[in-house]
Amino acid sequence: MTEAAEQVKEQVVDLTGANAILDKYVDMHGALMPALQEIQEFYGYIPEPTVHLTAERLNVYSSQIYGVLTFYAQFHLQPRGKYIIRVCMGTACHVKGAARIADTVKDRLGVVHAETTEDLKFTAEYVACIGACGMAPVIMVNDATYGSLTVQKVDEVIEKYQAMG
Repeated sequence: MTEAAEQVKEQVVDLTGANAILDKYVDMHGALMPALQEIQEFYGYIPEPTVHLTAERLNVYSSQIYGVLTFYAQFHLQPRGKYIIRVCMGTACHVKGAARIADTVKDRLGVVHAETTEDLKFTAEYVACIGACGMAPVIMVNDATYGSLTVQKVDEVIEKYQAMG
């Protein structure tokens, strides 16, 4: 865990947002998944205090919630970057230099798979396939796709997002 992530973990989480979200689901059977998805959308991840609040408000065990959170890859228990860089490691991207693209991301940002920069700006993820094999090698930054990448193009993409703040 990065130092910034540890600092965020130690901070007191304002549960006002989670309470407002849970108000919508408190009497709804089978509402755990949508409630957790909405909490993650609000905070950017699932802070630990919201797990216990959700357990109390939805009348489920915290262990059940952790079971859901650790089973589904869509949920994150640690703060993530504002920009999620997904580096495709699929067959087409592998053949066309995905490892070189991943190394460039690592060199420029100082993070590898599933790590977040200390300023919480970028998170790197290596994914099995983005589904844009015709554009290999490919990365995605949040919902934007960048293909036919070279090291220089990766630098340009990273600089673009660094300038965006």
